[in-house]
Formats: sequence, structure tokens, C-alpha cells
Amino acid sequence: MPEFQRISPDAAKTLLDQAGTQLIDIRDALAFQQGHIPGAQRIDNDNLAAFLARANKQAPLVVCCYHGISSQNAASFLAGEGFTEVYSLDGGFEGWRGAFPELSSRD
Repeated sequence: MPEFQRISPDAAKTLLDQAGTQLIDIRDALAFQQGHIPGAQRIDNDNLAAFLARANKQAPLVVCCYHGISSQNAASFLAGEGFTEVYSLDGGFEGWRGAFPELSSRD
């Protein structure tokens, strides 16, 4: 299984504050619309190929889902696609929102 790391919301915030860190959210469109981490890009099967074609595979990549379970599978997949520094957000968006309610935006 390709390598990825699990990351806490606090550590993710520190990483996301660094220029160049990428953030993807794999939740459904409605959940994303209701709230997401600022700067997140929603990825699903329809836009995955385009994301893979343009993403910087050398830059850190944080993967977010609902509760931090599905993001582990996605992070493993993305590590297998050549991303060198992949993180799964522990607790997912719910964990993030609990830690940083002021940083949980809506479109």
C-alpha cells in the first residue's frame, strides 16, 4: 500500500498556512457547499483525472472527507499516483470544524 500520513487538524492548519500546500475535499457537493475548509478543492470521480493532470505531485497534499475514514483510502490512492507527501486529515471536516469553527467556510 502506498505511503501517506495521518495529520491532526492543528498540524494540518500549520501545513496549510505554508504556501504551496494543496487541499482536496472528497465529500459530496451538498456537504461541501454547506461548509468546507477555505482553499479546499472538491474532487470526485468526474474531475479526478483533470486534478491528477494539473496537480503538483511534489507539493504537500491534504485530503479531507467527513470523518477521516474515506480520506485514508483516497490518500493511499493518491500516493500511488505519484504524490510524494500525502496526508489524511484525522477527524475529517467534522474534526476541523470542531477545532476551527471560524475557518469553516460556506459558498
